[in-house]
Amino acid sequence: MSCPICAKDTDPKFRPFCSQRCADVDLAKWLGGDYAIPSNDPEDLEKAADAVEDALSQDPERKPH
Repeated sequence: MSCPICAKDTDPKFRPFCSQRCADVDLAKWLGGDYAIPSNDPEDLEKAADAVEDALSQDPERKPH
């Protein structure tokens, strides 16, 4: 089995990765949303818009990125 990040052989200690570094790279991708599946579902878009409005109403000084 090869590491999904760099394609080197895996190390049993870090399986399915070859090293702690590649495991951390994968974790960063998860946390950064790189593995998210985009949605065009109108309900999802509505929920996202509502969440932004709620966040802004709780802190009027906060601006969306």
